[in-house]
Amino acid sequence: MSPFIAMASPHFQSHLQTRFQPSARLAHPLRRVLLGAALTLGLATPALAADVEVLLVIKDHRFEPAELKVPAGQRVKLIVHNQDKTPEEFESKSLNREKVIPGGGKATIFIGPLKPGRYGFFGEFNEKTAQGVVVAE
Repeated sequence: MSPFIAMASPHFQSHLQTRFQPSARLAHPLRRVLLGAALTLGLATPALAADVEVLLVIKDHRFEPAELKVPAGQRVKLIVHNQDKTPEEFESKSLNREKVIPGGGKATIFIGPLKPGRYGFFGEFNEKTAQGVVVAE
């Protein structure tokens, strides 16, 4: 019982409790409607596919592989493993992503879903050697 109801007279307490209690007659059909709607929406929604995982390695200030092929129209989980001792920044203006990966560290970068095409990326700290491209097909 709420403190507000407890301070009221016994007659008024009874009135408040019955007045503000959800009706069992209304709650039961409402639960059925909500459950039915949830099941219908769940069955009508296609199952979401798992993210595609792609590994990208930074070694000797280069990306390996330099060309990553990914499926168009799907979200991609890009796992970047920096095997160098120095940090590197994965940067892509066309993918709108920027992430510093410490030396010996890993980072996860989500990209997509992408339209078919080529999306360049580079290592900002070693731009002359760390170059790559994502190809969405």
